[in-house]
Amino acid sequence: MPDGVARETELDDGGSGDSDTRGQILAVAERLFALRGFRNVSVREITAEAGVNLAAVNYHFGSRDRLLFEIFRRRTGELSRERARRLHEAQSRWSGAPPVRDILEALFAPPLRWADSEDLRISMQFIIRARSEGTEEMRQALAQDVSLLSRFADALVAARPDLAPETVYWRLHFCLGMIHNNRFAEFDRLHALSDGATRSGTSGDLLARMLDFAEAGFLA
Repeated sequence: MPDGVARETELDDGGSGDSDTRGQILAVAERLFALRGFRNVSVREITAEAGVNLAAVNYHFGSRDRLLFEIFRRRTGELSRERARRLHEAQSRWSGAPPVRDILEALFAPPLRWADSEDLRISMQFIIRARSEGTEEMRQALAQDVSLLSRFADALVAARPDLAPETVYWRLHFCLGMIHNNRFAEFDRLHALSDGATRSGTSGDLLARMLDFAEAGFLA
């Protein structure tokens, strides 16, 4: 993971001193929260590592929880836009009616790409932690913002018109479970279970395995 300065260009909004400080806080906080957990990082630690005044978090974000939510909002927004773009591309390739596998690939591929990227791995770790350690505001956003998932559900319903929509929703839900359980601890357990046999392969191999399994579930 690049240091906070390297991430500043991505997180920052402009060139003023205030924007530089804000971007530095965001970058450092994201890395610390992702690596150590949301409950184990203090504002003092963030500002000390960012090299800014202790009051800077309150000045730029209002509170520690608002800082957390700002990182969450930005990163989940980026991930959603990539998924939406891939779904749109699949629909364009197939004249508006992509098959199940292409729809699922648009859903699965972005988080796997992030987890495999040196620049984005920390961001993916942050999002994963948000599902289990997030603030009430994060939990509400995860529970209530289903606009992107609705687009995937509609595409899957169109791809499998022979299935009841309720069945499609349940199968999409199970697919989301596959994504959410692809965490580092689960992989460690899998590798122990398989006596190391599952350690070989790339993120592309993992994506293919996930697609094989999920596609079969929709075609059954």
